[in-house]
Amino acid sequence: MSKRIYVGNLPFSANDQEVRELFEEFGEVTSVNLITDRETGRPRGFGFVEMGEGGSEAIDALNGKEMGGRTLNVNEARPRTERAPRRDRW
Repeated sequence: MSKRIYVGNLPFSANDQEVRELFEEFGEVTSVNLITDRETGRPRGFGFVEMGEGGSEAIDALNGKEMGGRTLNVNEARPRTERAPRRDRW
């Protein structure tokens, strides 16, 4: 069964390949999705990793590990909640 994992406090220099290699030590990585700002395109410092096997082991091993001078926050992703539609602030 696949597991969706939240990865927070990533260094802004991190890319998909580096995160994939970090998690591949624990099992098959299905996808990596690092979140970027819509307007500027710059990284927001968090993302999601989908793993087929080894997700629990990756969470246990990588939560609190340092990457690029920052301590990672790694845990199982919660389901996305519905939000109210945005109003224009103009």
